[in-house]
Amino acid sequence: MASRIRDLALFDLAIDSKLRGCDLVALRVSDVAHGVSLLHRAIVPQRKTQRPVQFEIP
Repeated sequence: MASRIRDLALFDLAIDSKLRGCDLVALRVSDVAHGVSLLHRAIVPQRKTQRPVQFEIP
């Protein structure tokens, strides 16, 4: 059951952020959270283009 929750969370984040799969699986908790609170927005550099992608986390 835990893997399904993780997969659903990654799927939802992929749709919201429009990140490529390789960028999505490379995310760390520290990229989307600060301590115990979830960030409202995150900025992640794309691996392929090195351009930063900003996205909101619902």
